[in-house]
Amino acid sequence: MSLSGIGFNDKSQKKIFQSRRTISEFIIDETLIKAGSNYVWLWVAIEPRNKMILGIRISIERSILVAEQFIQSLIRKYGRHNISTDGGTWYPQACRFLNVEHHIHSSIEKSFIERTIQYIKDRTECFDDYFPCMRINCKLAHIMNWLVLFVDMHNRELVIKRKIAKRTARIHYTKAFNLARTDILLQLFKCA
Repeated sequence: MSLSGIGFNDKSQKKIFQSRRTISEFIIDETLIKAGSNYVWLWVAIEPRNKMILGIRISIERSILVAEQFIQSLIRKYGRHNISTDGGTWYPQACRFLNVEHHIHSSIEKSFIERTIQYIKDRTECFDDYFPCMRINCKLAHIMNWLVLFVDMHNRELVIKRKIAKRTARIHYTKAFNLARTDILLQLFKCA
C-alpha cells in the first residue's frame, strides 16, 4: 500500500506504519480541569510500554459520544488496539460501537495513566495561573493548542531520554566488555 500519491513521502509513510507497530494498547482516562472560570474534561491516551502520550482532547461534557470520537481519532492515527480504561460506563459502549476490545486497566496501568494525567494537570494549572482564559463562551482553542504543544514536547523529551539511556548502556557495556577482556588476557598471561 503506497500513500505517496496523496501527499505522503516514503519517510512519512514509514513513520505512520512504524507507529502502528509499536503500540501495544491504549490506556485511556479522563479528568476534570479548570480553564478560566469553567471546568472542562481532559481526555488522555498513553502507550504503556514507552509512556508516550498518544492523544489528548478537551470537551465540555463526558459522554459515550465524546469517548467514541476520541477513540476513533486514536484508531485513525495508530490503528486498532485494545483499550484499557477505568470503570467509566461510557467506554464499554463506545468500544462496542467501534468494534474494539475493551478491558478495565490493572493497578499498574492505572498508575501509569494517573501519573501522566497529574503531570499534565500540574502544567495546565500553571499555564492557567499565568495565562487565564478571560473570554466568555470561549471555544478553548488556545488551550488545545497549548496541550498539543505540551504533548509534542513531552514525547520528544521521552525519545531523547531513551536515546541517551541506550547510548549510556552501550558505553557501559563496551567498558565492561573491555575490562572483562583485559582481565581474561591478564589471567592467561599469568598462567603462562
